[in-house]
Amino acid sequence: MSHTMREKSKLLARVRRIRGQVEALERALETDKSCTEVLHQIAAVRGAMTGLMIEVLEGHIHTHIADPAITSATERQQGADELIGVLRTYLK
Repeated sequence: MSHTMREKSKLLARVRRIRGQVEALERALETDKSCTEVLHQIAAVRGAMTGLMIEVLEGHIHTHIADPAITSATERQQGADELIGVLRTYLK
């Protein structure tokens, strides 16, 4: 079973909180809040997304790279290659 499936309810709860933060950001813009308030909302959304990314990355590393049950070097390399690809996209 995939680590995202095992942690599904926890991850979905994080996504729902992020959705609430994005909606708060939208309301701040719609109601002409100050730029400082808008920037705080943007920072909160970014922090929440980063937290979600870290959570899923940790699961990927533990499940697809560091798991001692993985005896195949090819499988371990595939997990590492997938991680590198995601990080390259994320850090652009």
